[in-house]
Amino acid sequence: MRVAALYDIHGNLPALEAVLQDVHETGVDLVIVGGDVVLGPMPRETLDYLLAFQLPVQFILGNCEREMFVQLAGGPTSLPPAVKGIMKWVAEQLSAEQLDVIQSWPVGAQLEVPGVGDVLFCHATPQSDTDIFTRNTPEAKLRPIFDGLDVAAVVCGHTHMQFDRTVGRMRVINAGSVGMPFGDPGAYWLQLGPGVQLRQSTYDLARAAQRIRETEYPQALEFAASNVLRPPSEERMIEVFEQSANR
Repeated sequence: MRVAALYDIHGNLPALEAVLQDVHETGVDLVIVGGDVVLGPMPRETLDYLLAFQLPVQFILGNCEREMFVQLAGGPTSLPPAVKGIMKWVAEQLSAEQLDVIQSWPVGAQLEVPGVGDVLFCHATPQSDTDIFTRNTPEAKLRPIFDGLDVAAVVCGHTHMQFDRTVGRMRVINAGSVGMPFGDPGAYWLQLGPGVQLRQSTYDLARAAQRIRETEYPQALEFAASNVLRPPSEERMIEVFEQSANR
């Protein structure tokens, strides 16, 4: 069995279309969508596209979906006002049926993948959907999170940068981001079975940016420029994340 792991799509439908075309052509049997699916310029269209895909798709919840439902329920959140505004806009684009579907997603999934072993899929880490770590985070900081897990590998996302590293005895793989990558422009994802392949799909960035600008997304111009055409470099974002983690 071959599994495709798609993380952090963030409502970037053009990027998703390119990835699912590649997924179809590689003979994948199952798609795992690892959270942060709809918070972006085309939320309704992105979810509909995934739900209509011809292969089985299994979803897990990301921190953005969780925070959206906290906000909808009037619960406490520490998000900046701009992010709250975006979440409100996204929730208004989704139907009641779509919101019910998202709210039913589990926080993780576990699956036996031939050639890899038992794999745990989570958004950030098994203990939290907001934990931040990179390929450079010292192993000593991560051992308490991953030691003791009875699986062969953990697949995560959240930080929008691919890596494949070992923490203690655990293989930890970041699938990267389909819709908001850090690094070279493109759409990043992961293929599992029988081995592990960090994948990147290319697509028409100029056309995608134009489609995004034509939406009513509150930050459409910024998204097109900074997340599609000219994403931040990995080096810069690793520096930002590691500085944040050391505060």
